[in-house]
Amino acid sequence: MSVLCGLPPFLECVYCVACCRWAWKRCLHSAGHDSENWGVATAEEFEPVPRLCRYILAVYENDLRQPQWEPPEGYGINPDCLIVKKNYPDTGGRAPPYLLYLDHDHADIVLAIRGLNLAKESDYAVLLDNKLGKRKFDGGYVHNGLLKAAGLVLNAECEILKQLLEKYPNYTLTVTGHSLGSGVAALLTMVVAQNRDRLGNIDRKRIRCFAIAPARCMSLNLAVRYADVINSIVLQDDFLPRTATPLEDIFKSLFCLPCLLCLRCMRDTCISEEKMLKDPRRLYAPGRLYHIVERKPFRCGRFPPVVKTAVPVDGRFEHIVLSCNATSDHAIIWIEREARRALELMQDRDHVMEIPAKQKMERQQTLTREHKEEHKAALQRAVTLAVPHAFSPSYYGTFDELEEEQSDKSVGNSSTGSSTKCKTKDNWDELIERLYEKDESGHMILKRSRSQ
Repeated sequence: MSVLCGLPPFLECVYCVACCRWAWKRCLHSAGHDSENWGVATAEEFEPVPRLCRYILAVYENDLRQPQWEPPEGYGINPDCLIVKKNYPDTGGRAPPYLLYLDHDHADIVLAIRGLNLAKESDYAVLLDNKLGKRKFDGGYVHNGLLKAAGLVLNAECEILKQLLEKYPNYTLTVTGHSLGSGVAALLTMVVAQNRDRLGNIDRKRIRCFAIAPARCMSLNLAVRYADVINSIVLQDDFLPRTATPLEDIFKSLFCLPCLLCLRCMRDTCISEEKMLKDPRRLYAPGRLYHIVERKPFRCGRFPPVVKTAVPVDGRFEHIVLSCNATSDHAIIWIEREARRALELMQDRDHVMEIPAKQKMERQQTLTREHKEEHKAALQRAVTLAVPHAFSPSYYGTFDELEEEQSDKSVGNSSTGSSTKCKTKDNWDELIERLYEKDESGHMILKRSRSQ
């Protein structure tokens, strides 16, 4: 009897110790833990990020000749090279505002998409147009509203993009966006990579995406599979790439966001990582990750920023950082400033080392080769961890060199029978919907790709 009487206090003590241990571990977890084993990025691969942030900020401007946010020297935008700039009335609120810019200095055709406007109900409508598992795409899951917004942008700018890519065959097509726009940019890039023949059968290497402060918009197999064309930039403690809470729930709870993040943090702690990885509907930040680290635990102030990069499978920003900066690190102004500081430090280090131009070119070739090898290793790691559909690439999205060549040949054959122009504004919506068929219950299910 005495033993039974002493059992409840003992269990209560064990429970209290366990809670204290959990709280201690969560408080000690910092943003640096997410990328501590990643490699350090180079100036060559990180160079586009600060100027792309400026292009996104240009979408906010009413007059580019008299900008509200004066750009630093060398990061300005030439209003004469602006091809298209569309605001909410132009998109009908079904997609965020964006601009199309011809960057002759960097041989780049840039499509920049702005982030969430808290005062616009139409942006919330894009976010709310989703349900867990509602949109299955290319063997994985994506955010439905963001994918529809990407299709709208492609419908509007398909012909202009095709003309520019044909007129400037040595230019790259770069799609970039911040926050809400980052999700649209990532999914738009994924659709374009699958249908390169619609833009003149361009080489996959000419397509790239930089998602700034990215939303978690695609399942893990897609996030890893498209890491050769999609890059995500995360500043220190940014909350959005770290929480798997559906976007619609986040912005419904905007005014009690800290409470939501703490509750989500506690919930995710109780879910094993193995279970997370095997959930095919769980969304992730897309592509290759670049993490700007500038603060350290138990130290005040900001330090010289260091940029880490990798294509992780497990440990892909799965833990929310309990930080006062979790929301401020999401701001495009802060990201642009810290990315510029990080790039300047990289370039100063290269200048001190006096690296010749020829050696820089060789280093770029080596970097490309290392990225390709790291990408293949990530895909193999996904298979090892039994990530669902890790190796079921789409007909256009394969990363085996032999399959890539066969894919290019097939795209070339299919393009001969198609029109050289986008015939109707529904073309991209039809291409997206063509991947689906209805089952007996009327629900949309993904068609089997020809590679399966």
